[in-house]
Amino acid sequence: MKEVIYIPEPNILFANEQKCADARDGLALFGPLNKIYGIKSGVVATQSGLNIFKNYIKHIQKPIYNANNITRPMFPGFESVFGCKWDADDVVFKEVTNEEIGKLLYTDSTHKRTYDLVTLFINKIIAANKNEDDNVDVWFVVVPDEIYQYCRPNSVLPKDLVQKKSLLTKSTAKKISFQLDIFENKEQEIKEKVIESKTYNFDAQFHDQLKARLLEYTLPTQIFRESTLAWRDFKNKYGAPKRDFSKIEGHLAWTVSTAAFYKAGGKPWKLSDVRKGVCYLGLVYKQIEKSKNPKNACCAAQMFLDNGDGTVFKGEVGPWYNPEKGEFHLNPKEAKTLLSQAIHSYSEQNGEYPKEIFIHAKTRFNGREWKAFQEVTPEGTNLVGVTITKTKPLKLFKSEGNYPIMRGNAFVVNEKSAFLWTTGYVPKTESTLSMEVPNPIFIEINKGEGDIEQVLKDILALTKLNYNACIYADGVPVTLRFANKIGEILTASTDLKTPPLAFKYYI
Repeated sequence: MKEVIYIPEPNILFANEQKCADARDGLALFGPLNKIYGIKSGVVATQSGLNIFKNYIKHIQKPIYNANNITRPMFPGFESVFGCKWDADDVVFKEVTNEEIGKLLYTDSTHKRTYDLVTLFINKIIAANKNEDDNVDVWFVVVPDEIYQYCRPNSVLPKDLVQKKSLLTKSTAKKISFQLDIFENKEQEIKEKVIESKTYNFDAQFHDQLKARLLEYTLPTQIFRESTLAWRDFKNKYGAPKRDFSKIEGHLAWTVSTAAFYKAGGKPWKLSDVRKGVCYLGLVYKQIEKSKNPKNACCAAQMFLDNGDGTVFKGEVGPWYNPEKGEFHLNPKEAKTLLSQAIHSYSEQNGEYPKEIFIHAKTRFNGREWKAFQEVTPEGTNLVGVTITKTKPLKLFKSEGNYPIMRGNAFVVNEKSAFLWTTGYVPKTESTLSMEVPNPIFIEINKGEGDIEQVLKDILALTKLNYNACIYADGVPVTLRFANKIGEILTASTDLKTPPLAFKYYI
């Protein structure tokens, strides 16, 4: 029987070329990889939401511990960690009143209330972006919990709260033409129905729709529920917090602070020992639920470089999904377009073509799309297709000891495939990254030639590039970690047009 091998924990790089394996240790001891002067906040919220935001920013200027003190280490305070200011009182505030929200929230159509409320919030941001002299680094959207509760796809507004009936059912909306001009001489009610029908072009998900509709303005945003930042103040009927964050209060401070620093233009860390000249691409697919053709899907590519920078390239909607096999495949034209965009972007940033391109996907590549990828790959660049899935479960149990298998263990099946445990016991934290017996991911070099152990090392390293959460590591490499969320944002609107954009605009 083949032995299980161990891939050493990858290091990440911080200020002054200092290395360590834990993001929190590195930030606390050495500071971020590069510094910014400070964060200028834009806040769109109710007056209550603004006060909640300000109080939280003041709160994280001081050390924060978890109730059970398991933070590694405790959060020392924002300026102590990042070496820059985040002034709670220096904000551009655009108020959304409770009256404005109330006029839009209590309609019985989830699509309409979500669309109208997203419009309300983004119009405040867009107007401020045009008119304000001060440049905002990040827009913080602080929403009342009612918006979170009633502006999601499966939300149902209680009948006793309904104040306005929708004019259309979802099925009727699909039948109506979206061209207003043909109704110029019709009754006002018809025009209103046509306008309302447009709301069904967007997913009834406040977070995703807001992100999608702001992409064209290239404005980084962070969306919070009021009860996340002021969790102590939102209590149930027994007087206890509805969302008790006492055990992860330090973790929340690390995560909020790192995400804000990254979206404001800072670089918290990057991979330390990754090979130069390597480009990693993650393919993103999302089936278009609003389409009559079950094969229609949106595609995109996420590119990550050795410096940690990420860029998202949106592809075209097309019949990429095979319902029978449950797989996504591009046609040759679209495959060439996506890879060409990535290669061109890499060349612009680095002054040369990459030495190696690793394309990560959740489904295996077929011959037609791989041939198309090869045709646009520069001469001298090694192209490798890697499939990463969870479809082949494998459990390993230790015969001795109290802890499960370690993160970094791998079972190499052959020169093309292996199981890799990206979650498991971590000696540094004396804990596991999951609450169950760890499952590996299955990795296969599906096309091209590559060293399977090097591929495993790269994938393990890519689990440490999640700037949206300051954690030890993820269970999935960043090339695929946000694939579903990016797909949901790209399909939140049926007519979304966006150029290649930095990863930070999507998360």
